[in-house]
Amino acid sequence: MKRRHFVLQQGDVCRHFTFVVSGCFKMYAVDKNGNEHNIQFAAENDLPAARWLFDLSSFYSEKPSLFYIEALEPSLVLQIGHPDLLDLFTHHHKFDRNFRIIIEQKFIELQNRVLGNISSTAEERYLSFLEQYPQLSNRIAGTQIASYLGITPEFLSKIRKDIARTIIP
Repeated sequence: MKRRHFVLQQGDVCRHFTFVVSGCFKMYAVDKNGNEHNIQFAAENDLPAARWLFDLSSFYSEKPSLFYIEALEPSLVLQIGHPDLLDLFTHHHKFDRNFRIIIEQKFIELQNRVLGNISSTAEERYLSFLEQYPQLSNRIAGTQIASYLGITPEFLSKIRKDIARTIIP
């Protein structure tokens, strides 16, 4: 896929689970004011479960998605469609188990993200981002990271400067 191409666009039905072989993606929503809110990133060096992208609600309900999934750089993906995935679940129980584990890991990630957003400072959220996505801090724009953290790019810059001062006094 080329940079800025979409695996999924808001309003479309999610028909595939997508695995990132190489490259980097963001999953985001756009609010009524036109502001992007990054929900997730996925890149080739992430843990295997984190390299899967999909809108689970749209995939299973076959209703329009609220999300976009966009390539941030040239990327290679593998996809499995809804009927094929259900067939694998039915006829090959190891796939059912493996995908259940992927979904469980995604759910845990989501719970941790929600808890962090309501109980952590912006600096703590940034440090958590660096822990979860160690290769991405130099790979994606600060505006993308700020959107993920729910802060302005200017505040992210301040946090980065403050952290740099504590590391190199």
